Amino acid sequence: MTKYNELNIIANKSTKRVGRGIAGGQGKTAGRGTKGQNSRTGKKQGSMFAGGSRTLVTAIPKARGFKSLRTPSQVVYLDHLNAFKGKVIDNQALFNAGYISSPYQAVKVILRGELTESINLQVFSASKNVKAVITKAGGTFVKTAVPLRMSTKVAKDDNK
Repeated sequence: MTKYNELNIIANKSTKRVGRGIAGGQGKTAGRGTKGQNSRTGKKQGSMFAGGSRTLVTAIPKARGFKSLRTPSQVVYLDHLNAFKGKVIDNQALFNAGYISSPYQAVKVILRGELTESINLQVFSASKNVKAVITKAGGTFVKTAVPLRMSTKVAKDDNK
């Protein structure tokens, strides 16, 4: 019986030498069978080879351009903000009022219409003209980060 410390372990085993004559074990055809495309030396079929017919790669057109991974900002217009007289307007308030689809995305306020009320705006971004109109109406604009979604694990712990 062999012992563990007497085992012959080779780190880099040499490759099997094939095609070295009839007596070599893997001689003559060297395990490739006889004749045909797979028995020949040289370039084999690529991964996209489809037996000589048109490959899937050539059949499908190239995708032009690029796809941006950045999610675009949600747009809110200035005239919608008249409904929030004297309140603090943030992502959650805009979401509850139905002006944006998700409170966890960037919000940008764009100039359209007139602002008649004094408001405190706390969102990710606003155009330069919107900032001027808000300060002229007696309100304030504070740039805030996009709120992060609470993890489900933390939410479960809070419910207990």
